[in-house]
Amino acid sequence: MNLSRRGFAALIAAAVLPGALGERAFAQVVILERPMPPPRVEVVPVAPGPGYNWVPGHWAWRGNQWVWIPGHHFLGAVAPMPAPLVETIPVAPQAGWHWVRGHYVWEPRGWVWNPGHWVP
Repeated sequence: MNLSRRGFAALIAAAVLPGALGERAFAQVVILERPMPPPRVEVVPVAPGPGYNWVPGHWAWRGNQWVWIPGHHFLGAVAPMPAPLVETIPVAPQAGWHWVRGHYVWEPRGWVWNPGHWVP
């Protein structure tokens, strides 16, 4: 078989490019996450009086780490913690940054969503 230079280059491109393009097309983005620890088991004490309801303990991101917020009684209604919101994770600002998933925290007005964000 006698190939011209152009034909040989096309043959090499046909053999090499699909692998090279395929690696780009199927490259996976790796997201380093600072996962929330599992919930802690709490013993719910007797309410201090009528109208008090239990706010369950939960994890909250404070500073640069997950911090356990212990459960406590609250004078007023306490709704169950809502299901987490589905977030679209934006591109990391720099390599090596970690994603902190969005989460709810309790405030006197009720459960408040803290959106996910990148941390160095």
